Amino acid sequence: MTPQVAEYRRLHESGCFVMPNPWDIGSARLLVNLGFRAVATTSAGFAWSVGRRDTEISLEVALAHLRAISGSVDVPVNADFEDGFAKEPEAVAANVSAAAATGIAGLSIEDSTGSKQAPLYEFDLAVERIKAARRAIDQSGTGVLLTGRSEGFIAGRPDIDETIKRLVAYADAGADCLYATGVRSAADVSTIVRAVTPKPVNVLVGGDYFTVGQLSDLGVRRISVGGALARAAWTAFLTAAKEIADHGTFTALSRTIPVPELNALFSGIGRHGAC
Repeated sequence: MTPQVAEYRRLHESGCFVMPNPWDIGSARLLVNLGFRAVATTSAGFAWSVGRRDTEISLEVALAHLRAISGSVDVPVNADFEDGFAKEPEAVAANVSAAAATGIAGLSIEDSTGSKQAPLYEFDLAVERIKAARRAIDQSGTGVLLTGRSEGFIAGRPDIDETIKRLVAYADAGADCLYATGVRSAADVSTIVRAVTPKPVNVLVGGDYFTVGQLSDLGVRRISVGGALARAAWTAFLTAAKEIADHGTFTALSRTIPVPELNALFSGIGRHGAC
């Protein structure tokens, strides 16, 4: 077990920590330099950075990205491993084995299919996929932390009872942490925490509807932001670019961080992510 894996597991034992989502080496290193104790990749943020839509990245490209991010910082890195890049449990297991060898400290497997007609994997298959991921991690001997994700609230199936049924089943199947994307109600968060206790819960925050303190009080152990930081960066980029294209003016550029300040932020940040 690497020091990063050991530290990541320790972070899940008590308290509440924020695990923001960089999309490239530069954003990862700056987040670590700000003091965050772990980071997580974002499938959407990374896809946008290479000119793709979310879920359009191949397994090979995703694995290379995981190696790049985990090799650029010394804090734990969690992998947004989408649906395991496969449907059948055996293929999920093979892909998880490959991911576990990239240097990551954790990974998540979600139950979203990408199909509008059947947005979630059928219940029994979804559970078997988590079991397969668990077996693959155990066989790898890495100790990588497994998160089971249920995507109903962002896939058109916002049913709290079904979500909890799935999360409890994923916990029983071997997931170390549980995560329901898109849940924004404090009551729902509290219900999820109670349902899967003592296993830790991750909550996604992509807007101004929770604070760290509120989620900590609800018993949440881990907070991530998904593609929200990438969206913030793209929002600033598009605002400035559209002003130039539409008006021929450059006022947005006058509000950016000066070059010397950015250079100073990156100065001395090596592999360890510290100045």
